Amino acid sequence: MSAPADAVRELVERVAAGLELAGPVEVVETEEEIVATLHGEDLGLFIGRHGSTIDAVQHLAQRVAHKAGSTGVRIVVDAEGYRERRRNALERQADRAAHDALRTRQAVALDAMTASERKLVHEYLRDRGDVETYSEGDEPDRHLVVAPAGNATT
Repeated sequence: MSAPADAVRELVERVAAGLELAGPVEVVETEEEIVATLHGEDLGLFIGRHGSTIDAVQHLAQRVAHKAGSTGVRIVVDAEGYRERRRNALERQADRAAHDALRTRQAVALDAMTASERKLVHEYLRDRGDVETYSEGDEPDRHLVVAPAGNATT
């Protein structure tokens, strides 16, 4: 395992211990990414409200990986499949918004989300052709809008 992967593992273990959460940290490393997954029960504290804590840990993990020599490798911190569950929920929300935008022929604003979540939805809907997406507002209330193709204002 590389030094960046070791640094990410150590960070996730230290945060989990600081939150008094028990469970092993699994690290999977490829050429493109390092994924550190905390396993265990009742990991809500590690995930945080709307994923705020896990996103902060992931940001810190990116920093420690970079400091340890990572160059351009994507860092992902997960907890018992949270990232996959969140991706699925965002895709369902995007599908509903696209359906509503086409049905009403009006733009549909989604709830505020993080930059990475907005990017996920943009990419998910990008190839549809019948809708387009754009972001509006300022952080932390920046949100994504789904509109019928040709109706986007930005």
